[in-house]
Amino acid sequence: MASWIDEKYAARSLNGGGYVPLPNGVETGSPQDIAPFQPPQRTSRRRPQCSYKAMIGLAILFFLVAWTAGPFVEQHLRRIRGSTSDDDGTFDNWGKPGTGTENLAWYPTDFLRDVIPVACHSHNDYWRKVPFFSAIHAGCIGTEADVWLRNGDLLVGHDLAALQPNRTFQSLYVNPIVEILERNNPETEFYNEKRRGIFDTDPSQTLILLVDLKTGGAETWPWVMKQLQPLRERGWLSFYQDGQVHERQVTVVGTGNTPFELIIANSTYRDAFFDAPLDKLENSGYNQTNSYYASVSFWQTIGNVWFRGGQPSHDQLAKIRSQIKEAHARGLHARYWELPPWPIHVRNHVWQLLVEEGIDLLNVDDLDGATKEDWTKTTRIFRLGR
Repeated sequence: MASWIDEKYAARSLNGGGYVPLPNGVETGSPQDIAPFQPPQRTSRRRPQCSYKAMIGLAILFFLVAWTAGPFVEQHLRRIRGSTSDDDGTFDNWGKPGTGTENLAWYPTDFLRDVIPVACHSHNDYWRKVPFFSAIHAGCIGTEADVWLRNGDLLVGHDLAALQPNRTFQSLYVNPIVEILERNNPETEFYNEKRRGIFDTDPSQTLILLVDLKTGGAETWPWVMKQLQPLRERGWLSFYQDGQVHERQVTVVGTGNTPFELIIANSTYRDAFFDAPLDKLENSGYNQTNSYYASVSFWQTIGNVWFRGGQPSHDQLAKIRSQIKEAHARGLHARYWELPPWPIHVRNHVWQLLVEEGIDLLNVDDLDGATKEDWTKTTRIFRLGR
């Protein structure tokens, strides 16, 4: 008797579809011998879902780690490149007996042999292990001394607690500058001139000496003028005479409590200039005949750029451009102080932006960071134009 079903097939599927083939080797029989067909179980295929909160949390964690580790990574990379946060290591034996530096007047012959001048200002220079020398060894063309009139002398320090009788304006700045310039301008059978400046690689570059008066200007400024006499008598001070500015090896700029009226007291001759307020140049009498810098606090005038990674807002950038343009129109050199010092990537972004916008000098604490990187992104040399 023929099977009730073709030998090739078993029961019809429960869904009314076609016949399901039997596996090889399975014999056919009566319907009672065949188990009811069970359709294959469908496996649930759900796409993996990530929690938006988890993703946001991971992003925040990554940002915090990068933000915190950034400065340490940069510092490590600098060590790999063989640089340090400051070049003061050159002066490990400074001031020790038998080194010739006991009176802070030592100058190594090849000390500035291959130093290239860079348009940076050594902020609070007197705080460094070796004031003045650290700045020029790094290449900075601007240095700074905070002076206090005490007991008939000008002492150098950030505040009263830092003042010492042997740390004077003359011992830390005037005398070393005179000695360097005398070495650079020797009287020999081959050379007998007085035109070479501080830097051997660019003898025409002037050194800007910013003198920040911390005591009363009326009584302190005459002392500054008196102690600059060794530079003046050698013809090494930039000066204004008969309507024209003559640039020399050292350009002295008064700031802090320096009285502008004393700067311009002599209308025909002056060998020191003013640090004009960068944010108050419009409708003022500041120009290149009486001022050199035009400076202002970045924090107080431009504001906070930290939360934007160093990128100023549209209004902030417009103000930066306007102030720099106004300074240049008057023949002045624009400078911002109180720049954001940290995080490092924020500081670097601000430096980069200011250079691109035409700032004349970067006000820096980190000499190595300012002088070992190229902030121009162009082929032009980053230096103070003359």
